Amino acid sequence: MNSVAFSNIARFIALLIAQILIFNNIDLFGFINPFPYILFIILYPTDNNKAVFYLTSFFLGLIVDMFENSGGMHAAASLILAFARPSILKFSFGISYQYHNLNIIKKITKDIFKSLEVFGYISISVVIHHIILFGLEFFRFNFIWEILLRTVLTTITTLLACILILFLIKPSKK
Repeated sequence: MNSVAFSNIARFIALLIAQILIFNNIDLFGFINPFPYILFIILYPTDNNKAVFYLTSFFLGLIVDMFENSGGMHAAASLILAFARPSILKFSFGISYQYHNLNIIKKITKDIFKSLEVFGYISISVVIHHIILFGLEFFRFNFIWEILLRTVLTTITTLLACILILFLIKPSKK
């Protein structure tokens, strides 16, 4: 097993355990929960097998669904994010992302806001995931303001959690 596969498996397990044991227990104001498990989908290497990527994204969401009793909403949102990821990458990094074997972690600078491509990519991915997740949760047009409010507030907390995790796992430059 090569180091890329090992790091993907370790990232999958670590983010899943962190989501289940830590972030599912954070309940700000009764409805704001960060969902940093989607970092697995965001950080997955661009040159790996897409079928494996779609399956692991689906099962990642499904396992979170099992622990949150959410009936498949996380699985659907994760899978849709996985399918939308090439378009988000193309929008954020340009068409050449496919030829550069893009590594998101290496593109992060010390100040995340200076690497606007990375911050934009993570932000767009989180917003898409959360709009789908909360749209499926409420599933009525009457609740559009509730969907938007939860999307905005949960996106902020998820982005903060993702940035914190990225700085914790980013290898230091020597």
